[in-house]
Amino acid sequence: MKKSILMAGFLFAGFLGMAQTTEWKIDKSHSSVNFEVAHMVISDVSGNFDSFDGKILSDKADFTDANISFTIQTASVNTDNEKRDGHLQSADFFDAANNPTISFKGKSLTQVSGNKYVVKGDLTMHGVTKAVALDVKYNGTVKDPWGGTRAGFKVSGEIVRADYGLLYNSALESGGVLIGETVAISVNLELIKQ
Repeated sequence: MKKSILMAGFLFAGFLGMAQTTEWKIDKSHSSVNFEVAHMVISDVSGNFDSFDGKILSDKADFTDANISFTIQTASVNTDNEKRDGHLQSADFFDAANNPTISFKGKSLTQVSGNKYVVKGDLTMHGVTKAVALDVKYNGTVKDPWGGTRAGFKVSGEIVRADYGLLYNSALESGGVLIGETVAISVNLELIKQ
C-alpha cells in the first residue's frame, strides 16, 4: 500500500514538473476577435468584440505544449451599428445579461505542417459547450525593440450558431433566410512573453 502511495506521489510530482511555467500575455492593442455572417444571402456583415482576455502558458518554442484559456465579453460586440449591437446583446442572440462571456478552453495544439496548426478545445457560448477544432497559423516569434519576445498567431474557423442555441432568424420572400447559419471566426493574437 505504501509503495502504491509513494509511486502515485512520484507520478504526480512528475506531472507537476512538466506543467508549463512560461506565461504569454495578449497584447490587446495588436490583437482582435472578429466574425462574419451572411446577411440576406447576398452579402456578409462583419463585427468584432472589443473586450477579451486570455492566458497562454507554453515552454516549447513551437507552442505544442500550450495551455490556452480565452474569454470574450459578449456585451462588447461591435458591428459599427448601435441598434444591431443592442439586438445582438439581447435574448434573441447572445443574451449578454445572462451569458456575459464566451469562453474557449484549449485541449491541444497540434502542428499540421510548417506554420500550420490545429487547436482543439471546448467553446462555451450562450450556456452551451461544444468541442471545436480551429485552424491556426503561427506567424513566428521575434524580439521587439524593447527587449521583449513576441509571438503572433491567426486563428480561424467556422461555427454553426444554432449549435449554441442562437436560433433567431426570418425567412425571405425571395428564398433563404435573413441571417446565415454559419459564422466565420478570425482571431489575430500578438503575445508577449512574461
